Amino acid sequence: MDMKALFKISYGLYVVTSNDGEKDNGLILNTVMQVTSNPARIALAINKENYSHDVIKKSGMLTVNCLTEKTPFSVFEKFGFQSGKNVDKFAGDTVTRAQNGLVILPEYANAYFSLQVVEYSDLGSHGMFLCEVTEAKVLSDEASMTYAYYHAHVKPKPETKKKTGYVCKICGYVYEGDPLPADFICPLCKHGAEDFEKL
Repeated sequence: MDMKALFKISYGLYVVTSNDGEKDNGLILNTVMQVTSNPARIALAINKENYSHDVIKKSGMLTVNCLTEKTPFSVFEKFGFQSGKNVDKFAGDTVTRAQNGLVILPEYANAYFSLQVVEYSDLGSHGMFLCEVTEAKVLSDEASMTYAYYHAHVKPKPETKKKTGYVCKICGYVYEGDPLPADFICPLCKHGAEDFEKL
């Protein structure tokens, strides 16, 4: 089976915000999809290793920011390459909030929608949240960023000429050494050895 076929599925990229009761949090997510129109419902899946998974499961609230093609790589570093368990991702920022009190990113998003969790399903590595839309707003006409656009135009290309090892096809993390352990998990995006390729 050629699992690379799954890379042909088209995804958008989003910053999903939440709050743990003490601080705001956010993560990069590509698994967001509208599943019904009446009532308006969204489904999204979050890796259970991510701090946001537990925060959203406990609070039942989240806001999804639809990122534009103008979003810089620094946003992906801030929300995708560190954990809200250890870092306050909004420390020192002046923030704008949706009606549910969660942070929105008007500088980088062309729209946002606030959600209330109505059902949760355990999918193994991920938890799936089925949510009802409680607020939605268009912020601009900028083009939405897709996963393909991110890889082609935003994510820096890894410096691979002098290194030996493996590179993560998802986030670009480079594992130096050979062989790559079969049970290796990327420390950045939490994908397994099957998503690495030899340099």
